[in-house]
Amino acid sequence: MSTDRDVERLSAVVLDSLDDESSSDALARRAYASRTQFFRIFKAVIDETPAAMRRRLLLERAAWELGRTQQSVTHIALDAGYGSFEAFTRAFRKAFRISPSLYRRMGATHFHLPSPTSIHFCAPTSRSGGDDMDLYDIFAGAESFHTRKLLEHARELTPEQLDAPLNNKTYVFPWDSPAGSLRDLLKRIVQTKEIWTAALTGGTFSDPKTEPPEQGTPDVLLARLEKVDVEFNRVLSDVRKRNAWSDTFVDALCEPPEVFTFGGMFAHVVTFNGYQRLVALDALRRLGVKVEGFGCPTEYEASLAPAK
Repeated sequence: MSTDRDVERLSAVVLDSLDDESSSDALARRAYASRTQFFRIFKAVIDETPAAMRRRLLLERAAWELGRTQQSVTHIALDAGYGSFEAFTRAFRKAFRISPSLYRRMGATHFHLPSPTSIHFCAPTSRSGGDDMDLYDIFAGAESFHTRKLLEHARELTPEQLDAPLNNKTYVFPWDSPAGSLRDLLKRIVQTKEIWTAALTGGTFSDPKTEPPEQGTPDVLLARLEKVDVEFNRVLSDVRKRNAWSDTFVDALCEPPEVFTFGGMFAHVVTFNGYQRLVALDALRRLGVKVEGFGCPTEYEASLAPAK
């Protein structure tokens, strides 16, 4: 069984090679192993090949340099090990879904790419946060806790009740139509996280307007919430650890792409999902479901207290 020490020791071989023209054989020599043995052990422990990790770290460093330095794109491309501006642009666009020139113009500052581990290029200005429960823990935990409670209450309703027209239709976003039913509203709460998670990780999401009906049952929505929470909180826990809430990322899913700060995006999710949950609570009560509380973060805190 591999340990954190194994991961740290093996990854250090790659991290220490970023400024060298290191081939696979050179990396293996650094680890005092044959190429075959080093590749096999590295892949088993880290779930990423040495070459793939090195390419990813170099692209992360290049993205950091684009956002934080005045070096030319060509210089950054060569520094990342690419023989031409064109080759670097292709690789960067594939990884970040945007060209390096546009990434710089938009002022993006997030440079971490998806990884099977927490190993990333460590920027000189990175800072680590503490391990105590902070505002992120409270708001992120409350967001998931109260959405989960809503969906559990929704299990008590019939399909006809879930699809009944809402009495209190309100426009949350000026570019979107109001939720027509409680089911529609609950789907939107989960989809908010799914869409932002896709933007953060370079993933995809299903079009809310074309989703089949079976994707909107309370049980399925609970499963979707559990799945998206893992990835959403993985990304933002890393942001919290680096105290990087003011860093920016490019949402390539927008047309045209837009730049947001991590802090602003998280506040958006908490604010608008909180409002939509209040509307859903009102709808549940109108349908005769006994619901306690009103979605306050203090209710989530109380749920964490040890039983007396």
